[in-house]
Amino acid sequence: MKIKSTDLVSLFEDALKGISHTELDEIGIVVQVGDGMCYVHGLKNVVYGERVEFQGGNQGIVFNLDEDSVVVFLLYSTIPVKELEVVKRTGHEFRAPVGDVLLGRVINAVGHPIDAFGALKVEEYRSVQSEVASIIERSPINESLESGIMVIDSLVPIGKGQRELIIGNRNTGKTSVVLDTILHQKDTNVICIYVSIGQRQASLARIIRLLEENDAMKYTVVVSADAGEAILNQWLAPYVGCTIGEHFREQGKDVLIIYDDLSNHAIAFRQMSLLMRQAPGREAYPGDVFYLHARLLERAGKLVSGGSLTALPIVQIQSDDITAYIPTNLISITDGQVFLDAKLFNQGVRPAVNVELSVSRVGGAAQTKAIKRMTKALRLELAQYHELLSFAQFGTELDEISQMKLQRGALTVELMKQKQFVTYNFVDQSLILFLLKENFLNDLAMKDVHVYASQFVSFVSSIYKELYDAIMTTKDITDEQMHELKIIASEFDKLFVPWGV
Repeated sequence: MKIKSTDLVSLFEDALKGISHTELDEIGIVVQVGDGMCYVHGLKNVVYGERVEFQGGNQGIVFNLDEDSVVVFLLYSTIPVKELEVVKRTGHEFRAPVGDVLLGRVINAVGHPIDAFGALKVEEYRSVQSEVASIIERSPINESLESGIMVIDSLVPIGKGQRELIIGNRNTGKTSVVLDTILHQKDTNVICIYVSIGQRQASLARIIRLLEENDAMKYTVVVSADAGEAILNQWLAPYVGCTIGEHFREQGKDVLIIYDDLSNHAIAFRQMSLLMRQAPGREAYPGDVFYLHARLLERAGKLVSGGSLTALPIVQIQSDDITAYIPTNLISITDGQVFLDAKLFNQGVRPAVNVELSVSRVGGAAQTKAIKRMTKALRLELAQYHELLSFAQFGTELDEISQMKLQRGALTVELMKQKQFVTYNFVDQSLILFLLKENFLNDLAMKDVHVYASQFVSFVSSIYKELYDAIMTTKDITDEQMHELKIIASEFDKLFVPWGV
C-alpha cells in the first residue's frame, strides 16, 4: 500500500487538533551555557521567577526576559546542562517546604535535607516571593525579644518583629552574638531559623553541633547555601528561610531569623547581575541591590493576629568602615544596628559592642519595665566615660569628679562583659544592673565584680524566691521592691567573701 503525502498531512492535522497553541509554546531550547546559568530560546509565555525543568534533570529559575531569549540560573551545580537541551515550563514560581516537619532539620536552598536524618515528609509548599503584610495588618513593636546578652538587652533592646542589623569587622563575634540569642530562646516558645549564606561547610558543622549539644535544634531550622553550591542557591537561601518563618508567624508563633551574612548575599547577586550583563554601578553592584535586601527585610514584623518575625541580618565590614555601600544600605533598611568594634574586641571586651555607634530605633518600647528602670542614664555615663578616657590618654590631670566617672565607667564596662554561651534572663539582668545603679560594686576589685553579681543573683533567686518570681511575673520592680532589694543587698554584702581572702 502506497502512503500519499496528503494522507500524512491529514494524520498530522488530526493529531494536532487536541493541542492548543499555548501548550506548543511550553518548551524552549538552550542556546548558550555560562557559569551557573544559560540562555534559552523559546518559552514565549514564561514569567519572571518561574521555575523551569531541563531535559537532563537540572532545574532553574527565570531571571531576565529578552525579546528572543530568557536567562535561566541553575539550581544544581552538579548536573550538567548542554546546548540544544530542551527546557520545559512548570507554570509556577519556586516553592519552599514549610511546616513543623522542618524543626530540627538542616536543609539546602532547594529544600532538600542535608543532615542524614532521612527524607522530609512535607505536606505544604509556599512560593518564596510572597506579598508583604500591609501596615493595617501590622502591630506596633512593644514586646521584648531577649537576647540574653546584657549590653544588648539593656542598651540596644530588640523587640519582637524588629529588624536589628549585626554589623562588624571580620572575627569580632557577630555569629557568637546570634548563636547566644538562639540558645537563650530555649523554653520561650520562639522558633529560630538560621540561614547560612556562602559560609564554609566546616563552620556550619560546628554551629550545628553547638546547637545540638545545647538541645536547641528542636526549635531551630537551618537553611544552608555554602560557598561551593550554585550561585542561585546563595541568592535563594534567605528567601527560603523567610518563607519558612512567615508560615510559622501566620500560625501565631514568634519567629527569630538570622541571615549570616548579607554581605555574601549581595556578592552573589552582583555575580548574577554581571553574568546577565546588567550595567554595574557603585562598587560594581547593580542599581537594584537596595531592593534586593529591602524586599527581604520588610517581610519581618509583628502582626495584629499575634505572630511576629524578628530579623537579625549580619553584615561584614572592612577596617571598621560602616560607610561602605552595602552596610549603609542595610543600616537605612533596618530598625537599628549592633556595632561590634574590632578595637574593643582586641582589648578583651566580649561582646565587643560599641554603645556609641549602636542604636535601636524601637528603644524602650522593646524593653521590660524592670530593665528600663535600672538603665536610666546608663548610655550617657558610658559615653562620658569613653570621652574622658580618650582625654586622659594625653596625661592630663583630672579633677575628682572626672576620676569618679572614669572609675564608674570602667566598672560598667567590666560588668557588661559576658562569656559566650552564658546568658541572663531579664530578672537576672535587672538584679545585676541594680547593684551598679545603687553603687554596691564601687568598693570591689575588678576581678570580684562578676563573682559578686552572679552570687547576688543566686542569693535572691534561692533565699528570696517570692520576690524573684514576683519580678518575673510583673516584669517590673516597684518602689517597695527596690527598698527590699537594698536591704537584701546590704545583707549579702556582709556575707560576700572576695577571692583570695
